[in-house]
Amino acid sequence: MAKPQRLVVGITGASMPQLGIRLLQVLRDSPVETHLIVSKGARRTIAIEATGWTVASVQDLADVVHAPEDLAAPVSSGSFLTLGMVVVPCSMNAASRIAYSIADDLISRAADVTLKESRPLVLVPRESPLHLGHLRNLTRASEIGARILPPVLGSYYAPQTIDDVIDHLVGRVLDQFSIDNELVNRWQGAPRRVTEATADQDVR
Repeated sequence: MAKPQRLVVGITGASMPQLGIRLLQVLRDSPVETHLIVSKGARRTIAIEATGWTVASVQDLADVVHAPEDLAAPVSSGSFLTLGMVVVPCSMNAASRIAYSIADDLISRAADVTLKESRPLVLVPRESPLHLGHLRNLTRASEIGARILPPVLGSYYAPQTIDDVIDHLVGRVLDQFSIDNELVNRWQGAPRRVTEATADQDVR
């Protein structure tokens, strides 16, 4: 039996809901069936930050939408097969509940199920600076099996716009589930002229 191509997507109230929205856009016409959970905090953040988007229009991008309080949803059971789950963006509140297996809403419950079934769970924490409590919670989440993928900026792919940055980050998230995408400008090594110039400097 072929493994179901389903991905659970949690959007929490951290800043940058655009990351979760773009992920859903990319997967909209793909073979991957998206199961979306928008937290109560995310509803507020989408209204404040995601210009041109409403909660309803974001939910329209998903194949299936689950209410954050519905602990009887299919994604709350390990028998419901998925590729895994991503929480993007992931608030520190959500990260702490996941780290300590406090499954009091559907995002934390689905994350807990993902971990117990040894499926990929990717957390995209959007907070800065991080205090020691944040760091310890993220460390604990990593120790129990989560992958921590902070939306760190890079310049090696020569981004020109904020959309380039978002696409690259979303592509790296998709990489964690081995989902093919053309969003990532993949590193091919330093250009020869740069390598030669560096070698010349080393000689000098």
